[in-house]
Amino acid sequence: MAAINDLIAQIQDAELRNKIEQEVNRMNKQKKFGLVFEEHLPECTPLYEMPVNCGSNVALKSGNINDIYRVIAINNEKALCIKDDEQAEWNIADLVVVAKFGEPIYPYLKQIDCVCNAPDSDLWHTLIEADNYHALQLLEYLYAGKVDCIYIDPPYNTGAKDWKYNNDYVDGNDSYRHSKWLSMMQKRLKLAKRLLNPKDSVLIVTIDEKEYLHLGCLLEELFPETRMQMITSRINKKASTRVGQFARCDEYIFLLQFGSMNIQKSKYSMLDVTDNSNPDAKEVKTDTIWNSMLRRGSEGSSRQESPNLFYPVWVNEKTKRIEAVGEPLPLSVDRHDVEKEPPKQGLRAVWPIRTDNSEGRWQLGFDTLKIYLKQGIAKLGAYNKKRDQWAIVFLKKKQKEQLADGVIISKGKDSDGSLILEWNEDVEQDREPKTMWVRDWHDASTYGTNLIDKIIPKRGFAFPKSLYAVQDTIRFFVSNKPNALIVDFFAGSGTTLHAVNLLNAEDNGQRRCIMVTNNEVSVEETKILTAKGLHPGDEEWDKVGIARYVTWPRTICSIEGHDINGSSLKGNYIGSNQPMAEGFKANAVFFKLGFLDKTTVSLGRQFRELLPVIWMKAGAIGPCPSLNTEQLPTMMILSENKFAVLLDEKYFSEFEEKVNQDSNIETVFIVTDYEAGYRTMIQNLAVENTYQLYRDYLDNFRINQGRKQA
Repeated sequence: MAAINDLIAQIQDAELRNKIEQEVNRMNKQKKFGLVFEEHLPECTPLYEMPVNCGSNVALKSGNINDIYRVIAINNEKALCIKDDEQAEWNIADLVVVAKFGEPIYPYLKQIDCVCNAPDSDLWHTLIEADNYHALQLLEYLYAGKVDCIYIDPPYNTGAKDWKYNNDYVDGNDSYRHSKWLSMMQKRLKLAKRLLNPKDSVLIVTIDEKEYLHLGCLLEELFPETRMQMITSRINKKASTRVGQFARCDEYIFLLQFGSMNIQKSKYSMLDVTDNSNPDAKEVKTDTIWNSMLRRGSEGSSRQESPNLFYPVWVNEKTKRIEAVGEPLPLSVDRHDVEKEPPKQGLRAVWPIRTDNSEGRWQLGFDTLKIYLKQGIAKLGAYNKKRDQWAIVFLKKKQKEQLADGVIISKGKDSDGSLILEWNEDVEQDREPKTMWVRDWHDASTYGTNLIDKIIPKRGFAFPKSLYAVQDTIRFFVSNKPNALIVDFFAGSGTTLHAVNLLNAEDNGQRRCIMVTNNEVSVEETKILTAKGLHPGDEEWDKVGIARYVTWPRTICSIEGHDINGSSLKGNYIGSNQPMAEGFKANAVFFKLGFLDKTTVSLGRQFRELLPVIWMKAGAIGPCPSLNTEQLPTMMILSENKFAVLLDEKYFSEFEEKVNQDSNIETVFIVTDYEAGYRTMIQNLAVENTYQLYRDYLDNFRINQGRKQA
């Protein structure tokens, strides 16, 4: 509607303008079904590292990112620019190159830093500093259909300045903020869908009450093939005050399961409250052993629907034992008549009577109940004084299996012949986790904010997730996948990678995590830096951005086991009881996403810049290689990284021999312009994966955004 209103305002004929406005307003009043929002709103990205050249789309660094000009001439560090019929000349230093969504991009990765705390391990995590939309385009080229789990915690669109659209903060006064948020999410979720393995993967999205309804509709629209559930998770025991409303203590987690992906059973029900003063404290078991034999629910629970399951259980009230089981009563027989003639003096009939005093039915047939009583797995339960009724209890299939497996153990027999049962505290029982999570160590203040402050003091990050909440969430889906690939493209403070490392440490897994975050600075810092005449891309500005000031420092410190001042971290991780000072046997590399000129790529002039991309496409195995020589080699046989590159096809015979002799090589890249020659060469290579450079790379990013978002 924003664009339509702008167009209507340009109509010179007042009468025609009013008529069109009336018709548009009438159309807007018609009821719409499903999710309707402004999908057409443009979104642009400033590319601060790109040089300003003739033909570049640019905007003023201090202006609106959507106010785009095209450079038509450059002279003496000044750029002559044009937009429509308007021309302007500015200093190149005041301009930034802008990419519109829909334009082809050619990304590369520039290594900023790395941390290696496991030199003998091939496992390397990655953090990418970038707008996550363009990073997702790169990840689609690298890992389409190969990701096991995506966990994201997007901006909640609270009305505060917590996220930007087109380089401007979106606040609560923006009448289009919901549309902008949905448009932003839709573009990224469409790309995320291409990353996930359609046969066995999961998408996890956290959200609060501001957008959960919109997000739920969007997810159903984009992912109709998945099984979707929404979890309610308590994240703040103290709760956040809402003036005139209930205090908020929870948020929501959408779980979308693809293909055969199922949750793994857990020793936790997720409703359990733990004593966090003792990290080794056993969780209180809320699952029951004995179950009521009265059928609950409204369907199939009445005597009329199942007359064969309506019979008396005769109880000796003095000995508190079941002494006899009667036969089912025909519907024509009144139960009160049966009570007048008990099988033995002093016995009382117990019937399946529901809470509304209507006649219900038992869950077991009378013959089965007799067998259960002999086996000791059915007995008289508690007496309800208010209802003047005894309960009959028994073991269901699940409890019988737990008894057989030793999860439940028998300590002998009671005086009535029933088994004396209790939980085996030495055996972790598997449970069906509930859709409401109430765990003390999911508290975002204690195990999110306070934890980050312990690692990177005085570098505040708003609303970080509890480390253990993220770990528990991903554990349900990747605990049986020790080599899972996990992606988080709203990485924030870096909790997801921290959680993956903790999960790997507990079960010796080799799960790999890729995080993406921009490098935005806080609102306060923006004002200070802008007052100094600084802009994004300046060193002083970038060093206080979230990627470089929070996400990466936390990653280094958590892996090495110290805070940013070098002091060993104090305390243990809950659950594993591992000292934080031990850190993790893990490695990680920090990249910044940049963009290349397609012509220089096709001419092979930017192989050095593309080497990290090639490394990631080959699986990110071992340390990321680099080229420090000015002249490019004819080939690279990188046994440690399990891939090889042929840069000069004249040396194929030598390359073929070396590759086939190296059993570590799993992926090969061949630089050649000739498709037929490439096909001939790969036939002789004993490797699983081959790619043609630079055609494979350029073809992937040359396609326009219209197809990418189809």
